[in-house]
Amino acid sequence: MTRAMWLLNHSTARAFDLAMLRAAGVQDVFTPASYPQQVNFRSASVDSNRRAPAGIPPDDLKVLDEADWHGGPGAAAWAVANRYFDVLFFIAHDLDCVMEVVSSFKGAVVWRAFGLNSDMTYSFLADAKEGLRRRIVAAGPRFWLGTAYPHLAGLEEGFLSRREVYLPLGLMDCAPREGWHGRSARLFFVCPDVGINSYYREIHERFRHDFEGFDYVVGGSQAVPVEDPRVLGYLPASQHEENMRALRVMFYHSTEPNHVHYHPFEAVRAGMPLVFMAGGMLDRMGGAGMPGRARTLDEARTKIRRLLDGDPGLIDDIRASQTRLLDAMRPEACEEAWKQGMARILAALAADRSRDRPARARRKKIAVILAASYRGGTLRGAKLLAEAIWHGSRARGEDADVVFAHPDDPQAYPPGALDDLAPFLARRTFTWRMLDLAQARRAMAYAGESGWRPLAPRYLVAEDGIQQFCDCDAWVVVSDRLQAPLLPVRPAILMVYDYVQRYVPEVLDGGDDQPFINAARTARMVMVTTEFTRQDALQYAGVAPRRVVRVPMLSSAPGPLPPAPRLAQGNSTGPGYFLWTTNGAQHKNHANALKALDIYYRMLGGKLECHVTGVDLPQAAWRKAVGGSRLKVLGELPDSRFATRLAGAAFVWHAAAVDNGTFSVIEAAHAGVPALSSDYPAMREIDAQFSLGMAWMNPADPEQMAQQLLWMEQHEAAIRRALPTPEVLSLQSVEHLGGAYWDVIRTCL
Repeated sequence: MTRAMWLLNHSTARAFDLAMLRAAGVQDVFTPASYPQQVNFRSASVDSNRRAPAGIPPDDLKVLDEADWHGGPGAAAWAVANRYFDVLFFIAHDLDCVMEVVSSFKGAVVWRAFGLNSDMTYSFLADAKEGLRRRIVAAGPRFWLGTAYPHLAGLEEGFLSRREVYLPLGLMDCAPREGWHGRSARLFFVCPDVGINSYYREIHERFRHDFEGFDYVVGGSQAVPVEDPRVLGYLPASQHEENMRALRVMFYHSTEPNHVHYHPFEAVRAGMPLVFMAGGMLDRMGGAGMPGRARTLDEARTKIRRLLDGDPGLIDDIRASQTRLLDAMRPEACEEAWKQGMARILAALAADRSRDRPARARRKKIAVILAASYRGGTLRGAKLLAEAIWHGSRARGEDADVVFAHPDDPQAYPPGALDDLAPFLARRTFTWRMLDLAQARRAMAYAGESGWRPLAPRYLVAEDGIQQFCDCDAWVVVSDRLQAPLLPVRPAILMVYDYVQRYVPEVLDGGDDQPFINAARTARMVMVTTEFTRQDALQYAGVAPRRVVRVPMLSSAPGPLPPAPRLAQGNSTGPGYFLWTTNGAQHKNHANALKALDIYYRMLGGKLECHVTGVDLPQAAWRKAVGGSRLKVLGELPDSRFATRLAGAAFVWHAAAVDNGTFSVIEAAHAGVPALSSDYPAMREIDAQFSLGMAWMNPADPEQMAQQLLWMEQHEAAIRRALPTPEVLSLQSVEHLGGAYWDVIRTCL
């Protein structure tokens, strides 16, 4: 049984294409259960005769129906599609979607080509998406350009024209209809979305100018109301059909040689006289020499005026001749081309599936690249990310190698600094190199992207002393702190933890974050770990929604815990303390935190010491601000010493005002230590994912922060009992969550 997916959702084209597929021997066709509610889907609908393909289990059908086939269906939907379908038809609403289709579907993919404006080609579109030409070429006999008109292939470059298959576009019901009377002496012009689409607005304005003084109405759906009673907007089918019978003449303006709309054929079928401009697609379809054809605008106006005045001879001549335009659209005229075209597609697919393949494909290699000399939480997060990719690929049965790469910075990473890197991760150092436009073009040409069109004046490459990481299949970069986009010789996936600069501009230190935003916008995918950051990526950075993916927050248990008893309040082995994990960054709310500590000690009589860990901490100034020895600034600690200090704490204090959250509260839970945190969205998400049961405070109110510190001192034992069990925390391990990361990365491979 041959099954096809037809993902276009175009109402008129669907009826014809599906009939042709069945005539060509395709037994079952899947069409989407929904489509985006966007202006460019004005001609879309869900098939009213839609039925489930036979032999597919209900659970798999549910996955197919719930997938967003016009945005990003996801790995689960592609797995089902590849399990049951042989051929997939699609159209280029979104080049990211084209890339995903060509990359993810393992059967034959047919890019349905209905023709473009004369200044545009499908080859140009393919080159507008980095890597798409290479993907199309790599797909070989699985990729086809399904042209609706026979001359379109001759307009394309060889990588597309060699993959052309002629699948003509037609109209199911081409029989001329009776009933046109033309009693309404008005001109009919069709132009949708004149209120919001600049292309159609210009056409409408030109029509109004050219036909000033004529009595006319304008058809076509309008996404926003137009303050002109002659613009009809959406009409029920019955009213539209009555207009086709009653209006005297239709004018079709287009002189595009490679594309034609449906409405001229509707007019011809209804029996309405059609006046059209010479030079367009209608000439190719038999219109040359017809009495309704006009070589100039003056000729068109003259003919339309005669028709509106009721010239019976011209009316009869046009109506009698114009039905020839329907000849090429008739199903019986198109069926044989479809049968031959589908036979070519299926024969090539069968040969591709049966040819000998290597017993074992080359193992994929992924580079996890630190964009800067990160330490602390970001460094720990990058290590966990690399481990998650390694574990996730194995969980999905697609074992990949992972390279952990960091800047060649001996000061940040002295000998022994990364000795705790997982043994299954390779390690590599690099330096950033900036390429100007000429260098970038040359490098892309060497990579096989001769048609590449740059979007930025400069590009970055990572010099690793080997192949600039070209031995890897994808680059996962932590984070977006890049001074230019990466040269796209490999797919780049950014791990963006936060957009704190949106809320605390001072962190940029007078700099500009536009390069960071550009890096995110040009990346193949952006991964985030909270909904809070996902919304920032969409609203602040302007990344396309289908390229922002939320993945679970990763954490790990701290290092080996000390055998000594915890140094909690009242313990005979020493004074009690809580642990404040922070760093020197401006968004960490230090001023309010220090005020809160002063109130806690001086006014509330707090008894616990505050031990502070993190990089770039001003020890002397902070101790002076709080007064006395109760504040111990420990600075950056090795992981083993941090684990020891964490295990002995009464609780962990997280005082930042806004960011993507902190691993420290999760590490604390692993050690059986509760946490008091500032209350902001990212921390609420972490609390929910890991079931931490944290206590909360307002980071903008030092007095309330101090009160909560005292409350934690007094209730630490009770809140400790509410911590998640080791079994609950184990469900959030890297081994368990890694598959979600691999699912994102594999879509880019």
